Amino acid sequence: MSTATAGGAAAPGRVTPAQVKDKKKKSITGTRLWVAGIFLLPALVLLGALVVYPIGYSVYRSLFDASGDGFVGLDNYREMFSDDATMTAIKNNIVWVIVAPSVATALGLIFAVLTERVRWGTAFKLIVFMPMAISMLAAGIIFRLVYEADPDRGVANAVWVSVHDTFNESPPFPGAHPRPDAGMTESSGGAFTTEATAKAGTPLSLPLVAAKRDDVSGAQDAKAAKPEAGKVTGTVWFDFTKGDRGEHNVLDKGEKALADVKIEAVKNGKVVATTTSRADGTYTLPAKAEGAQLRLPARNFGEPYNGVDWLGPSLVTPAIIGSYVWIWAGFAMVLIAAGLAGVPRELLEAARMDGANEWQVFRRVTVPLLAPVLSVVLVTLMINVLKIFDLVYIIAPGASQDEAKVLALQLYQSSFGTDVNQGLGSAIAVFLLVFVLPVMFFNIRRIRRESRR
Repeated sequence: MSTATAGGAAAPGRVTPAQVKDKKKKSITGTRLWVAGIFLLPALVLLGALVVYPIGYSVYRSLFDASGDGFVGLDNYREMFSDDATMTAIKNNIVWVIVAPSVATALGLIFAVLTERVRWGTAFKLIVFMPMAISMLAAGIIFRLVYEADPDRGVANAVWVSVHDTFNESPPFPGAHPRPDAGMTESSGGAFTTEATAKAGTPLSLPLVAAKRDDVSGAQDAKAAKPEAGKVTGTVWFDFTKGDRGEHNVLDKGEKALADVKIEAVKNGKVVATTTSRADGTYTLPAKAEGAQLRLPARNFGEPYNGVDWLGPSLVTPAIIGSYVWIWAGFAMVLIAAGLAGVPRELLEAARMDGANEWQVFRRVTVPLLAPVLSVVLVTLMINVLKIFDLVYIIAPGASQDEAKVLALQLYQSSFGTDVNQGLGSAIAVFLLVFVLPVMFFNIRRIRRESRR
């Protein structure tokens, strides 16, 4: 039986060579390849100009010296791994990749789970997510002020000092001390001890200078102590008048009292009595202080606690990571909350009915079901922190910027800083690209696995 009809037409169910040829010219979606190519061409041109060409040129430039004229091969890479600043940047990047995404994701998970159970959860999510609307530049400036060392300006130290001073007494007169001819000698540790011994019924004056103006501006006028039978008395005061017209080591009219100064009576190296000066500067010690030397402990004059040096060499990287978490925890929370909304509630209820407590439900049911979302957030943040630059550049002060360096900042300083070496900068850029590739490959594999489901 003939398989073709008159005129060469193909029988039903048969595909002619012309149809096969026409089919090969189309993509899977049925669009002709040249049409798809035309639509993709602008994107491909931009991709080539902004991504492919810079990567290729960076690899090429990394093989030349600072001037770009002399071929040096892999010398820039050797210099990179022998340079202390670059090695510090690599170590800091590793810390960033491990700590910042983990903390931000963990906080996002906690916020998402907790806010699901409260009425004002939406308002809380809005507040936590708001830092995402702030640019990195603005966030860096904000946290540079937050971490200011002066407690009167830096919020972090203001809070820290307030908590510290709640449980520890502050020195009443930082920096105060007696005059050289005041009859007191300085002992080890900053304490001052009288040369003369105390006698009952004979007031022993303790004049001090160099107290800060703010510490004595509201003080009472000092009052001369009255002799008391069987007791050691005296006055502690600020031995200074305007223009320094008064007599030294003598209580002049208008000189200010120094209150709350601790005084110890010391015999044979042992403290036998202690007291504190009153608001008018006077003090009283019991009879057992007779024959003792009076000592003003160093804690009277030590500098007040000024908090933590957040931007010092040891804490600058954790401090900057804290600012990053403040910005990106809201991003993690929103994505995880969206994933949490899709978790089947019957599974959670079934776990509770089987006797699981809330922690077990969270750990064994909620977290495993959210694993795909958590991996998306974690990988996204890891790629993000590998490129971190602006926060470190803005927050870290010049004195500790070397300790806070990351690869992107080191790249910038090597390529455009004072000692310009674009060969070394290009080598760092290539290394940073290689550093990012494993995370990118992991993300691509994850996306492919998701698409197969």
